[in-house]
Amino acid sequence: MYATTPFGDISYSERGSGPAALFVHGVFLNGHLWRHVIDRVADVRRCIAVDLLAHGATRTGLDQDVSFDAQAAMLAALCDRLALDQVDVVSNDSGTAIVQLFAARNPGRIRSLTLTNGDVHDNFPPPAAEPLLAATRQGLLPEIGRRMLADVEEARAQFAIGYEHPEHVSEETLRTYLEPLFASPESVQNLEQFIMGIDCRSNVAVEPLLRRLTAPTLVVWGTGDVFFGVEWAHWLRDTIPGTRRVVELPGAKLFFPEERPEALAEALCEHWRQAETAGAGVASSA
Repeated sequence: MYATTPFGDISYSERGSGPAALFVHGVFLNGHLWRHVIDRVADVRRCIAVDLLAHGATRTGLDQDVSFDAQAAMLAALCDRLALDQVDVVSNDSGTAIVQLFAARNPGRIRSLTLTNGDVHDNFPPPAAEPLLAATRQGLLPEIGRRMLADVEEARAQFAIGYEHPEHVSEETLRTYLEPLFASPESVQNLEQFIMGIDCRSNVAVEPLLRRLTAPTLVVWGTGDVFFGVEWAHWLRDTIPGTRRVVELPGAKLFFPEERPEALAEALCEHWRQAETAGAGVASSA
C-alpha cells in the first residue's frame, strides 16, 4: 500500500485491528523486518510497518532529502495522511534515531514508545559501521550490491554482523531487503545519500525535548550487539522520564526483532497493557 505525502509515495503494510502501532526499521532493511512480531501482536494492534525513504518500495525522488530529520518529518506526514492521532511506535537500528526525533518533536502523537538497539544521542555512526561508510565514500556500494544479489552466501556474510544466526536468514528475506536498494542507479544513489547523511547532531540537539517526554516508554536491548552497547539502553532509561522498563536480551544482536520475535512481542503486549491501564486510571481520576 502507498500513502501519498509531501515526501512522496510512502510504502507501508498493514495488518490487524485496534489502536495503531507504527513499526520503523533501519538502514538496509524495510518493513519486512517486523513480520514475525506483527504475526504475534496483530490481534491487539493495527500494525503499520513503513518503508523509510530510500528503502523498500517507498518511491523516493532522486536527490530528495533522506536525512534522519526528513525521515522523522515523513513519519508525521504519514500519520497525517492515515489520520492517526496517536500511535504506539516501535523502532530498530537507525529507525531508533529517527523515532527519537519524531517523538521529541511530536510528543502528543505518541501513545507509547518502544526503542530497540539502534542509534542514540551521540553514539553514531558507530565504529563497526566504518567499513560500510568507507565503501560508500569510495563508490563501492553498487559492486557490493551486485555481489550480494548474485551470491546468497556473500549477502549472508555482509549481514552476519547484525544476526545471531545469519545461516538461518533465507535467500528470499535477503532479496526482499536488497533488491529495492539496488534496483537502479537512482535507488543506489538514494541509499548512498542515506548512508553518508548519518549524523548524530540532530539527535544530540533534541535531548532537552527527550527529557520532557512522558509517553510510556519501553527499551528492549540485545546485549550481543557490536554496534550499540547496552549502556545506551541505560542512557535512554535515564533520559526519557516516561521509561517504565528496560528489557535486556542476553546475546541478542541488532536485528533481534527478526530472530527473537516472541521476546519482543511479549514485552510489547505487556507494555501496551500497562500503558492502557495507566491511561484508564488517569482518565477515571480526572
